[in-house]
Formats: sequence, structure tokens, C-alpha cells
Amino acid sequence: MIRSGEKNAILKSLIAIVLIAGCLWASQWQFHRGEDRKARNAKIEAHINIPAVDLQTLKSSAQANEWRTVTTAGSFNADEQILLRNRYFEGKYGYAVLTRFTTTTGDSIWVDRGWVAAGASATVAPDTPDVPQGVVSITARLRLDSSLPSGSFFALPINRDGALISKLNAQSGSDSEDYYLDLISGSLPELTPAAPSQIPSLSDGPHLAYAVQWILFAGLVVYGRYLIRKMDLTSGEVLASKEL
Repeated sequence: MIRSGEKNAILKSLIAIVLIAGCLWASQWQFHRGEDRKARNAKIEAHINIPAVDLQTLKSSAQANEWRTVTTAGSFNADEQILLRNRYFEGKYGYAVLTRFTTTTGDSIWVDRGWVAAGASATVAPDTPDVPQGVVSITARLRLDSSLPSGSFFALPINRDGALISKLNAQSGSDSEDYYLDLISGSLPELTPAAPSQIPSLSDGPHLAYAVQWILFAGLVVYGRYLIRKMDLTSGEVLASKEL
């Protein structure tokens, strides 16, 4: 029959095993996150250095060509604009200005025309760059629709009446493509954004350090279990000697 002390020792060992397994799982998770980030960074760095091509040559394979520089021609629709909240530039709060763009081939695309500072209050629309009239040529980076905020979100209307448009969903806009564009420049000087959409930081981040940290935590659990076991054995020996 298993004695009480042995039961406690088994329970402590099981808890230690569970903690060690959790630490090793967390280490693997952080390591794979780091590898995924490295792969993403390598893809971005490679794609932004490829010379610009016509959008028509890439739109059927947008998933594999995110961050490529593309050129296209068409017209902006000043009546279809949204402002995405929670965008920052040089530490200042503001919005990203998205405007619907229809290419000369009939494709409808959201174009991020850059960042603008927030208005005086949450119900006051900020000053936004004028929308050019007629057909223009633009140079932009191809972005996937998954890069936009998921689901529905609130936006301010571009008109100056200050009313809020609730749950305006850029992804499900009528007949828009499943990708969007970050504007870089265009055939008119005013198309170049004063504060363009930024390329994300290409740092590998702290994931490898965190992975090593979790392994160290697992080692500490092993060492802690060893010390507890040693203390239990010492206590047992002391009790046995007293009984004698």
C-alpha cells in the first residue's frame, strides 16, 4: 500500500512534469513564432526591392505577391472614403484614409492614401487630402485584405457634417477586390502622401529569447523538484531518527 508521504511525492512529481511540459510547449510556440516572423520579414524585404510591375500581372496571385510594388491607372471616387481609427505617425494619433479606386479595366480597389492627424474631437473629421479628378496613374504596394482590421469597425465620414458611420466594413464593400493598395506616388504631385503607410519593422523580435527563457523556466522546475525531494528525504530521515 502506498504511504501518505509517497503519495505526496508522486503528486509533486506529476505537478512538476505538467509544469515542465507547459514550459517546453511555450518555448516551441515562441520559437515557431520567431521563425514565422523571420519568413515574413524575408518576404517583405525581398518583395519591396522588386521593380514595379503592372497590377494586372499580379492580381490573380495577390496572396503570393503582397508588398510588391505595382502600377495601375483609374479614377478615385471622392464619395466613397473611410477613415480607419487607431493609426499613428511619429507618435501622433490619427487615421488612415482609404478611398475607393476604379481601374480602367473595371476593378474596384480600396487605396490607402496615407495618414492624417485626428480632428479636434472624436466627432470632427480631420483634414484630408483632396481627391484628384479624372483618370490618374498610381504606384502603390499590393496589400492583402487580411491586413485590414478584421470584422466591422467604426469610421468617420469624410464630409464635414461630423456624423459617425457605424460598422462600415471596408472588406465587404460592394464589388471590391480582396486586396488593397498602399499609395506611394502617382501621375500628379498631390498623389504622393505626406505621411504614407509605413513598412512594418523588420526586426526578428524577442521570440528566440523568450523560447530560451521558457527552457530555463523548465530547468528551474527540475531543480526545484530536486530541492523539494531532497528536503522531503532529509525530513524523513530526521523523523525516523527521532522515532528510534
